[in-house]
Amino acid sequence: MIQPSFPHISTPTGAVPAGAPAWNQQRHSQMPSHRYADVYSRVEVPTIERDWPTKRLTAAPLWVPVDLRDGNQALAEPMDPARKQRFFELMVAMGYKEIEVGYPSASQTDYDFVRLIADTNIAPNDVTIVVFTPARRELIERTVAAIQGISNPVVIHLYTATAPTWRSMVLGYGQEDLKQLILSGGRDVLEFAGDMKNVRFEFSPEVFNLTEPDYVLDVCNSMTELWDARPERPVILNLPATVEIATPNVYADQIEYMHKNLARRDSVILSVHPHNDRGTGIACAELAILAGAQRVEGCIFGNGERTGNVDIATLALNLHAQGVDPMIDFSDIDEIRRTVEYCNRLEVHPRHPYVGDLVHTAFSGTHQDAIKKGFIEHRARAQAEGRPEREVEWKVPYLPIDPADIGRSYDAVIRVNSQSGKGGIAYLLESEYGIELPRRLQIDFARHVQRHTDATGSEVTATGLWSVFQQVYLQRDTQESRIALTSYQISDLEGEARVELVLDVAGQQHTSSHDGVGPVEALASVLAVHGIPVDIVALHQTSVGVGSDSEALTLLEVRTEEGIFWVAGQGRSVLAASMSAVMSAALRCSV
Repeated sequence: MIQPSFPHISTPTGAVPAGAPAWNQQRHSQMPSHRYADVYSRVEVPTIERDWPTKRLTAAPLWVPVDLRDGNQALAEPMDPARKQRFFELMVAMGYKEIEVGYPSASQTDYDFVRLIADTNIAPNDVTIVVFTPARRELIERTVAAIQGISNPVVIHLYTATAPTWRSMVLGYGQEDLKQLILSGGRDVLEFAGDMKNVRFEFSPEVFNLTEPDYVLDVCNSMTELWDARPERPVILNLPATVEIATPNVYADQIEYMHKNLARRDSVILSVHPHNDRGTGIACAELAILAGAQRVEGCIFGNGERTGNVDIATLALNLHAQGVDPMIDFSDIDEIRRTVEYCNRLEVHPRHPYVGDLVHTAFSGTHQDAIKKGFIEHRARAQAEGRPEREVEWKVPYLPIDPADIGRSYDAVIRVNSQSGKGGIAYLLESEYGIELPRRLQIDFARHVQRHTDATGSEVTATGLWSVFQQVYLQRDTQESRIALTSYQISDLEGEARVELVLDVAGQQHTSSHDGVGPVEALASVLAVHGIPVDIVALHQTSVGVGSDSEALTLLEVRTEEGIFWVAGQGRSVLAASMSAVMSAALRCSV
């Protein structure tokens, strides 16, 4: 008897639904969809005279990145202070003018980072600092203590969940009792920070999209009255789709209802914070802006709990693709991606809109042909108009924006794909040797393979690819090398790692000890002392071969003033391969 290929998947065998057209023979599945209620059964969706369908996106909202707080809470390894500062400096450089920096009452790291802002000049004067707190008196007091001495504009962001399920199951409050708890928190904020002239206030009814519209309207109006919202000191009302549960038009209706019915509307900044549980967070944000939202909270590339916060990069570049200035600089998107990947320890998907390594790559020959013809027409039109190519209208098929706008080169990517299609570079190395190359190294390696095949005039085999790889990336010790790693040892010193290195520099032995850091970081630091800085952008681990005969292979992406290059190290252990890779980079940098 033939065993089924997918034993846990059952092909639907129920009846075809009554009334289904002949061309649709889909049958009922085994999925228990009856267990779930639609949004209209869970919350009253306001009936409004819709204006948002006739609106157009003509200007960017105020962007508020929450990577340092909401995004950070979603990381398996939360950011350390150095990563938080690097991320913050990136956001400042990109032009964000309001940044949520942390939850100072929740962790010492967040508290200390807010104090760093208070004690240093890393935040320009025109950048507003946002801090986050629940409606609990002792946590509000600690939050206000954290912002003491900050001269920048500050927003204290108070939140409480208001949806019925959260009220009854999580908080144990009825409607009126919860309202009084929120107002009590609002009064605590006034008590501790009401006299601080640089401080404004924000309130989020968490799970707004599952809360009764008139109840949340009443609570929000009570908060703006309590906080004396005025045009010169507006209150932010942030309305989160904390758990996305409906099509984006429903969220737009909910936002427009608030927009049209809020008291003191000219003294309110209407903000949204969509999540992406249904995969439509971006659409929710765009429709919410059409519906009256003025401010959007999200993460640069959409990191966040579950399926993420809304993706600001995609939202901003969607505007750019429609001729609207996003008011944020994405002109070097690869540097932004590298920084975010370093800080979050999460790689961006290669098909992520705009930023992914493959988003300007066409594997289809018909797509490639159309794109090439589009480039030819674009260049001819620029020449005919007597203007630079960067200034003429963009019309190239299949590419929503010019890759050059975000620091990308289409030509480099298409060359790699043509080679990958012909020789199966990445596939052959993985299938024959078990080597998995990250996408950016595939791009770099393909250039070397191109030169090899041009010189030989023949198709390269898997063995030939591995030979080219070794020649290009693996360390080649020579007698002229002025630096070598003689030995290294890792030990445990009272629960803390100690790395001991012996480096041969121009024939002289140099011994050093490094506590509390990893061996790669230790080796990079001692190389820098000897005038050979090795700036590691990314580190990837793979292997050569399978089973007991396999060896570790470490791949390093290294940055120099001349640009980015890749090196590799091979060894019987991951540590040996990593140290070898760093030394390979050092030899390259010292040439």
